[in-house]
Amino acid sequence: MWLFSSVFEQSVLHAIMGEGVYLRVPQMKDFASWQALREESRDFLTPWEPLWPVDDLTKGAFRRRLRHYARDMQRDEAYPLFIFRAADDCLVGGLTLSNVRRGVCQAASLGYWMGARHAGRGYMTAAVAAVIPVAFDVLHLRRIEAACMTHNAASIRLLQKLGFVSEGYAREYLCINGTWEDHFLFARLRSDGMKPQLSQEAPVVPWRERSSPLPPDVAVEG
Repeated sequence: MWLFSSVFEQSVLHAIMGEGVYLRVPQMKDFASWQALREESRDFLTPWEPLWPVDDLTKGAFRRRLRHYARDMQRDEAYPLFIFRAADDCLVGGLTLSNVRRGVCQAASLGYWMGARHAGRGYMTAAVAAVIPVAFDVLHLRRIEAACMTHNAASIRLLQKLGFVSEGYAREYLCINGTWEDHFLFARLRSDGMKPQLSQEAPVVPWRERSSPLPPDVAVEG
């Protein structure tokens, strides 16, 4: 759906605008901000994420990450985004639509993370609310899925607020911080029709679509 030739070309993709935030594809110029935010948030994030590689915060690893992102987007397998505060362009977190399935499925998995000093300020709620119409109207998904650790009260509240419906309980669903954790399963359908419960509807600036038809950041934590 999205025209994409290189993660280094800023003009290819437009930002998704939300309430007080905007989202765009990560770029190499984001490395220093990303590294600093992830490092200072390590203790906050590690209980909710897979084990970090030893070299995770190096420039080389970040460059490989961008190449991985580029490949995933070109293959219509995942769409990674960084979240920025609109007032000052400060990086506050990230969000990914991953595990995109087409054909008779038309679904993807939602995952996200937030920097420790930016948590609890509504940025992630605004970011997810902004991405929902893009997922349905631009990517033409019918279903957005999310898996949430059973004791992650903040993510449970966020998903419920934005119209995600609890669909079940998955035992030892994902390996988080070295431990296989049980998860609640949530999903939101295009046909659910519920507007995100924000003070005002977040505008969306659609990203360019590819001319041809469409044929981790997996856990929703942080």
